Amino acid sequence: MNKDLKYLDTQLPEDIAKLKAVGEYDRVERIIDKRLEKDLPVALRKRLEQEKEILPIIRDSYPHTYEAALSLFKDNIADFKTEEFESLRDEDALDWVYLDGEIHFRENILQNIMKTRPNYAKRCTNPELLDKRTNLLNETMHKMKEKGELTYHIRLRATLKVKPEAQKPGEKIRVHLPLPIEYAQVKNFRLIDTSHKSALVNEPDHPARTVYFEKEYEADEEFYVEYEFDNHMVYKNPLPEEVDEAQPTFYTEEQLPHIKFSPYIKSVAKEIIGNETNPLEKARLIYEYITKNVMYSFVRPYYTITDIPTYALTGFKGDCGIQALTFITLCRAVGVPARWQAGLYTNPETIGNHDWAQFYVAPFGWLYADTSFGGSAYRTGEEERWKFYFGNLEPFRMPAVSDFQHDFTPALDFSRNDPYDNQNGEAEFESGKLTYNDIETTEVAIEIYEKED
Repeated sequence: MNKDLKYLDTQLPEDIAKLKAVGEYDRVERIIDKRLEKDLPVALRKRLEQEKEILPIIRDSYPHTYEAALSLFKDNIADFKTEEFESLRDEDALDWVYLDGEIHFRENILQNIMKTRPNYAKRCTNPELLDKRTNLLNETMHKMKEKGELTYHIRLRATLKVKPEAQKPGEKIRVHLPLPIEYAQVKNFRLIDTSHKSALVNEPDHPARTVYFEKEYEADEEFYVEYEFDNHMVYKNPLPEEVDEAQPTFYTEEQLPHIKFSPYIKSVAKEIIGNETNPLEKARLIYEYITKNVMYSFVRPYYTITDIPTYALTGFKGDCGIQALTFITLCRAVGVPARWQAGLYTNPETIGNHDWAQFYVAPFGWLYADTSFGGSAYRTGEEERWKFYFGNLEPFRMPAVSDFQHDFTPALDFSRNDPYDNQNGEAEFESGKLTYNDIETTEVAIEIYEKED
């Protein structure tokens, strides 16, 4: 299915775009169905077919009415006023859309404000909403610098279940669960257990590596994989004067629909780097621009955004993946090789989805850039940690994807919930797809500990 993603670059017809903007999704779907009965160019047909997949995802992503969203803030922030809510709307800090002519907000808008606005976090009356990672990150960074390297042993278990209302006993089901790619920082991978012994395990270097199950589904069945690996990180401090004159050209190409060198992207890239010719400094300037100017923000599923870097560089907001892909696109636009790396962020206290980037400068090889972690450090005045995440990562990562929008092997028959990434797994029945609302996925860290040299 991923081969059709390039058609998202095709512009929607004006009438459909206008109706979508005001949230008349039922009418949009009716009009699309009528258009698809006509003889259309392939690119437009594929674009309209994908729009029918996108619309219900958007509808599900914005559950809160204005009144419900405002109540969330008043219930969790001391002395919160309606005027403050409106001010946050003016700042574009509260993600929203129109659904049937009425404004609706994302389900995690409150968590987003707690993560990015320290002044509101100080007034928060719910400790569960606050980020507690700062001390651990600083301690780990300092240890990496002192020792020159750091290794953590990580053992994880990932599970996928179909919710009762979506189950189809007796029908064939196909399930993909992520596995760490055995490259870069991943060492000593070992597959410990799978729920079904007939599982297919992708090659160690597969760019979207998974364990795959295909079988006749049984009621209340659970699919799981358990594995362990070492995450080994070496601290690097690359210097501009040590950069080789000759540089590679791999990973500098466009990749539609998102990694494209539009006039706007090329213009922004040129403004950022100016007359700089050193590839390390080009990448550093891009990193600094994103971390200083693009505010972290939870966003709706990526499948609903048809040009991710432009979304970030016109609205100046975006989550970890939005920022990482923007960094990659800008780097490639100025000739610096860059690629995707994504999977899980998992430390002894928490586990969750995360995306970041790699860029290549000879003679240093592949270096890391985590613009969202770097941006968080910059906003809180943690300059040392801000600089650390240009070139380095801490060893709390499980990389499951090394190439943006790479397809599964074997590919699914229906469109994926996230055709660009894979952090929690995907599933489908033979008769149709299973959406995020149809499945439950969990990741559990069984053990995480630092390994001694």
